[in-house]
Amino acid sequence: MQATQIDLVAFLPSHLDGALALSRQAVWPHRLEDWRMALDLSAGVVAVEDGERLVGTVLTTCYGTDCATINMVIVDESMRGRGLGRKLMDAAFELAADRPLRLVATTDGLPLYEKLGFVRTGTVMQHQGIPAGAPALPESIAPDAVAFESDVDLAALIALDTAAFGGDRSGLLAYLRSVGRFAVLRRDGAIVGFAALRAFGRGEVIGPVVAASADQAKALISFCIAARPGAFLRVDTTEDTGLSPWLSEIGLAHVGGGVVMRRGEPVAPIGSAVARTFALANQALG
Repeated sequence: MQATQIDLVAFLPSHLDGALALSRQAVWPHRLEDWRMALDLSAGVVAVEDGERLVGTVLTTCYGTDCATINMVIVDESMRGRGLGRKLMDAAFELAADRPLRLVATTDGLPLYEKLGFVRTGTVMQHQGIPAGAPALPESIAPDAVAFESDVDLAALIALDTAAFGGDRSGLLAYLRSVGRFAVLRRDGAIVGFAALRAFGRGEVIGPVVAASADQAKALISFCIAARPGAFLRVDTTEDTGLSPWLSEIGLAHVGGGVVMRRGEPVAPIGSAVARTFALANQALG
């Protein structure tokens, strides 16, 4: 068999069509617009075979100097077992510099990430489907406490998200405001929780969802469901939030997920009494 030349080059917008083909091969639901969002918020590297065919991708999304996520790691089926995944990860490490790292691992990628020093810290539970109807708001939440706000106070959302996520995701939240909308939960006039709703994959995704309690998170998710009757919706939560059984009950089936991993930062839970993350923006971006 004739050897082929594999080059690692910077991930450019011109590579998006090839990246989309790879994600379809991996049976991921991403649209071209989803890839474009990920690239706009990140820096990355692609593997190109013989100067033409794209056979691997990786993105590094930096959140200030606080941390970075490594995501969209895909190797073409025909190229697996040749060490290409390791080379892509090494390139991602260079882009992250000395930032602590986070990722959500697939079953296939888990052995490599463990060899590279990543530690398991939790489990993502992917829920999706078309709910039969909107669940009632928890009794502890006033019916008029949640609303979509077109001119939302982005600084207030960033402050809550930073407390919950442990990193500055101001760029992500600004992007979400441009492509989706925010449901906001207020108490005594102050924003105490929020959920983003936007198009993604087969339908729409609700996330991130940031709040101080599970009841607040359920109220935000229920409000978004009520706003999109008959829509295919997705919510990625983590096992430790306790939301997974409730999501299944309301018609968002548990269809899979991944392993939450970190490298270079404490394994202790992230979040505070003020806010925690109850649903992810997606598995790539946290």
